[in-house]
Amino acid sequence: MGGGGQQTEPAEPGSGKAAGVYTWEEVQKHRSRNDQWLVVNRKVYNISQWARRHPGGSRVIGHYAGEDATEVFAAFHPDQKFVQKFLKPLLIGELVATEPDQDGNKNAEIIQDFEKLREQAEKGGLFQAQPLFFCLHLGHIVLLEALTWFLLCYWGTGWIMTILASVFLATAQSQAGWLQHDFGHLSVFKKSKWNHLVHKFVIGHLKGASANWWNHRHFQHHAKPNIFRKDPDINMMDIFVLGNTQPVEYGIKKIKHYPYNYQHQYFFLVAPPLLIPVFYNYNIMKTMITRRDWVDLAWASTYYIRYFYCYVPLYGVFGSLALMTFMSHLPKEIDHERRQDWLTMQISCKSAPYSFCFSFSSLFPRMPRHNYQQVGPQVRQLCEKHGIPYETKTLWQGMADVVRSLKTSGELWLDAYLHK
Repeated sequence: MGGGGQQTEPAEPGSGKAAGVYTWEEVQKHRSRNDQWLVVNRKVYNISQWARRHPGGSRVIGHYAGEDATEVFAAFHPDQKFVQKFLKPLLIGELVATEPDQDGNKNAEIIQDFEKLREQAEKGGLFQAQPLFFCLHLGHIVLLEALTWFLLCYWGTGWIMTILASVFLATAQSQAGWLQHDFGHLSVFKKSKWNHLVHKFVIGHLKGASANWWNHRHFQHHAKPNIFRKDPDINMMDIFVLGNTQPVEYGIKKIKHYPYNYQHQYFFLVAPPLLIPVFYNYNIMKTMITRRDWVDLAWASTYYIRYFYCYVPLYGVFGSLALMTFMSHLPKEIDHERRQDWLTMQISCKSAPYSFCFSFSSLFPRMPRHNYQQVGPQVRQLCEKHGIPYETKTLWQGMADVVRSLKTSGELWLDAYLHK
């Protein structure tokens, strides 16, 4: 076999027979596009052929090829016994008894402590949803949208009413974004199909987006946050250079698509008016059409029909388009693959106060949002114990950090471009 792996009996990939024992070195050799192994609870699985049929998409599971996927497996799947029936035919062996449970340089103590915290949260009922919370959440979104239209119809479309309408609609859109996040992570209903159904309604009818598009992108973001070529949320299409590594790489290669040393200035001209209203909407529509995702396209169409029916008579087509807006996460570190444990990898700073934008959706994607506050102090204690930086910031502090980090990255690029 090589790499220390021993085979006790011949077996074809996907035969379901535990064919042998392997070292981490052997597992890590199988991380190419067409040859992928991963480890869950010390069991070795060959996912090379099955990855294309993975419900969450081939990329999110492929990102863990050659690695230990135990923590991400537990984070994403609410019914692990159900998922085991899909894993069983892919089983090809297990780790050698002398091999550690985790791969690379991951801290075993952090992994064990976080697993204990997750188990305590499970036993404490923190993964159980309160239906009333989500009903009220949906109700206040509908109320804000209805109130916006009523005010404009009754009081007219003057500047004061238009500004007020923009605030109401932006708040409704932001809250709808969090609501679809809950259903998308299957954290509301016990049955997955009900979560999927309501998710399509919320993200489609209330936001004009695609549930499948969001799932394939967002689960990659959670699986490998802020990792180049694995987290699609940090794909800036060469408009910006991010972090400390990418700017230097671009500078050394003399890549200059834009004057990156001024990116903290042109950010305000590019990101707010173009990133969400233009790029993401175009990307969503293109994805639904090219993938022939007609169900999601139908749901998204109901949003645009309702929106333009309500506001074109008041503002006209171009005036209606001007009412749309959005905001997102603010990461702390962006780099290449680091193979960190789940806790260290997921702790990232968000772009709003705790009451509006919660810091634990990445750590516990299946946990209902109303329980984040209860687990928060325990997460903070765990971070302090292991010396992991833990921060919460206001919206304005977060925005200042964005501009400051863009300026720093731009300076790194300029220095490398001129002197390396």
